[in-house]
Amino acid sequence: MAIRIEHLNYIYGAGTAFEKHALRDINLNLPEGQFIGMIGHTGSGKSTLIQHLNGLLKGTSGAVYYNDKNIYEEGFDMKRLRSSVGLVFQYPEHQLFEADVFTDVCFGPKNLGLCKEEVESRAYEALRLVGLKEKYYKVSPFELSGGQKRRVAIAGILAMNPEVLVLDEPTAGLDPKGRDDILDQVSKLHDEKKITVILVSHSMEDVARYVERIIVMNKGQVMFDDVPREVFRHYKELEAIGLAAPQVTYLMHGLQEKGWAVPADATTVEEAAGAILEYLQKA
Repeated sequence: MAIRIEHLNYIYGAGTAFEKHALRDINLNLPEGQFIGMIGHTGSGKSTLIQHLNGLLKGTSGAVYYNDKNIYEEGFDMKRLRSSVGLVFQYPEHQLFEADVFTDVCFGPKNLGLCKEEVESRAYEALRLVGLKEKYYKVSPFELSGGQKRRVAIAGILAMNPEVLVLDEPTAGLDPKGRDDILDQVSKLHDEKKITVILVSHSMEDVARYVERIIVMNKGQVMFDDVPREVFRHYKELEAIGLAAPQVTYLMHGLQEKGWAVPADATTVEEAAGAILEYLQKA
């Protein structure tokens, strides 16, 4: 469901010599069903921000609303919020601890007080959704590959039936095939379950390919918030803060400089290939 952030500030170590203003006056609307990318250099505030979405961190000032209810109000059900807004951390080992995969995925729904049949049904469905083969269900999660661990960690969140799935660098350390497998599965989940997905990533190619909206964080503030095509028009400003545009953006600008009548705002390989082919056919 919808999340609304109003004038959110967060200060680490407030009132001490180590005080650091991590978030500054953040205002965002995250509507139901969107696939959102969040990018920014290390220390930009993106990881701090996503930990406010399910109350893991509490703003120094400002408010976070979930379904129009301020999560900081007295009596707000934080347990329900954390089952509705699921956060998958960058390192899946931090979320895996049971003896086998199936038991690990059952942990969340079991803690919701559901009956055994419902718990197991949710676990099976979640593992199916992330595409993990049944032969791994009784294997220790620590015997799995990095990509498989990511799938199990995501399944553990999905078994809670979240309305919002937040993924912090879900492909970090994976090879290209592993990265594509995970993100293809996340995209399929978004299409099938119609849940809101927030993808934090350092890969411009990944966010350009999958998301419909990009939020750029810089020095604890929102620098850009728009569709990928519009955000990557500002590739010079992105470079200035240690980011970049997808490689195809630079390719298309280079072709334009050589006199090719192709659009410079292509953000994916498919868009660029189509535009180049159309130009060559006309030429």
